[in-house]
Amino acid sequence: MKRINQYKKMFSVEKNIDLKELKKSYRNLVKEWHPDKFQDGDDKKEEAEVMSRQIIDGYHFLVSIAPETKEANLEAYTETITNTGIEDFDHKGQVLEVTFTDGSTYEYFGVQKPVFRKLVNADNRYRFGKRNIFSNYLYRKSKKDQDQDQA
Repeated sequence: MKRINQYKKMFSVEKNIDLKELKKSYRNLVKEWHPDKFQDGDDKKEEAEVMSRQIIDGYHFLVSIAPETKEANLEAYTETITNTGIEDFDHKGQVLEVTFTDGSTYEYFGVQKPVFRKLVNADNRYRFGKRNIFSNYLYRKSKKDQDQDQA
């Protein structure tokens, strides 16, 4: 959740993510922090390279959790959580990464340790996830899953 808030602050996003406004903000930030604007050997150039990477990562992250993106991918997501089981899962911080038996991987944000423990100890993990996680937490298709789709 901290990461989401950090990116929203960077792009001046208040509540809901509007892709048009996000794109406009992204372009302005890229123009401001593009490393080619600075001279070699300048400390600002190194800072600009770091900021440029953060801007690109933040943009792609916010696009992946935007309501428009979720709406466009809702059918595939619904198919996955309805008709496939859980193959594997991993919990780091408050992010739960679930790999389904169809090969797709989704990240769920804000999942506390007690909820994760209940998932681990559940008699039927898929049923627990379906009732308590899949539709209750902010999610996005995992970056590693997206990389596999592009390959």
